[in-house]
Amino acid sequence: MRVYLWEGRLLAYLVAPVIWSGLFPALLLDLYVIVYQFVCFPAYGIPQVRRKAYMVMDRRPWPYLNWLEVLGCVCCSYFNGLMAMVSEVAARTEQHFCPIKHVLKAKTFHSRYRYFFEYGDMEGYRARLEAVRHDFSDLRAVQATAEKLP
Repeated sequence: MRVYLWEGRLLAYLVAPVIWSGLFPALLLDLYVIVYQFVCFPAYGIPQVRRKAYMVMDRRPWPYLNWLEVLGCVCCSYFNGLMAMVSEVAARTEQHFCPIKHVLKAKTFHSRYRYFFEYGDMEGYRARLEAVRHDFSDLRAVQATAEKLP
């Protein structure tokens, strides 16, 4: 471990507080999203995002990693899982409130985007908005199957 710390670059030590300072806002965001789903999703009939599907904490202390590297792996797993979960919560919220595709194309789209109306589809939007807002049948089928697994 001492060798590991001594071999680090000065710049890496200087930016470490910036990296680790993101943990506190991440924990607050995590708490907010838990409360948000618990309060808002049932009111609109939106299925909750299953936390354990996104928070995959399977990094084990491999013999070739020191405790600092393991801690980094755990934090990266947590942060990336949190961001994926937040993205899914936002996607389901957007499906309910504004399921309209963007005019400009983004690099990636969330999981619910394929169900959205094309930009400018006024007739389809007015005719099928309520159906799209509440159509989470694909999620419910997957969730029912997952709950049957051991």
